[in-house]
Amino acid sequence: IANRAECAQEIDISVIFSYFVRCTKMTRSGMSRTAATQRLPGKRERNKAANRAAILEAGQRCFIENNYDAITVRDIIRRTTLATGTFYNYFRDKREVFDALLSVRMRELTEQLVRIRRNATTLHDFVHGAYLAAFETIAEDPLFYEVIMRNAAIVQELYDDRIMGLSVKALEDDIRDGIRRGLIPAVDVEYLAAAFFGVASEIGKRLARREDRDPRPAADLATRLFMQGLSTQREVDLVPA
Repeated sequence: IANRAECAQEIDISVIFSYFVRCTKMTRSGMSRTAATQRLPGKRERNKAANRAAILEAGQRCFIENNYDAITVRDIIRRTTLATGTFYNYFRDKREVFDALLSVRMRELTEQLVRIRRNATTLHDFVHGAYLAAFETIAEDPLFYEVIMRNAAIVQELYDDRIMGLSVKALEDDIRDGIRRGLIPAVDVEYLAAAFFGVASEIGKRLARREDRDPRPAADLATRLFMQGLSTQREVDLVPA
């Protein structure tokens, strides 16, 4: 009986060991294939990403504290622990830093606003959805908006066609689309787009500087002003509940 038990134990152990070896080989093979297709960034790539992020963060602080014309590349480098030569591995001048801070974010926001306005089925959705998305962006990253406001003149000069101009043109196109779909009454598209941007700019500026940055009340107010006008809203407010 003892011999049979020992034999059974040996068989069980050998079977288990064999199964373990097969599973290990399969796992290692799968891990190798996964590693080949989902290789993590190496130390060199991580360092490059960290250096670029450090330069952008330093540039953002500089452009908030001073206007664009007053900032030099040396000012940006001094806000980092990097050598001067390292800066030029990533950017040629301060304009490229400024461009990197603005262009991608503005394009992403523009694309988001276009999707919201194109998918709107009512005038309220068209207006409120766009304002809320814009004010949420400001509330989440007020420093980004401060860069734009602090350097409004250079933003207009450098990026009127490529960035801000792109946003304005997208809004005008969406207004025309809204008119065709019957969401918006026939109005002067250029004036309406300017009014839309003006309200967003001024309310957004104040939202960015508040400690309690709740985007929804700002979007609600902007929508009421846009859709009803101050005089109409006042009449509504004076009606007894």
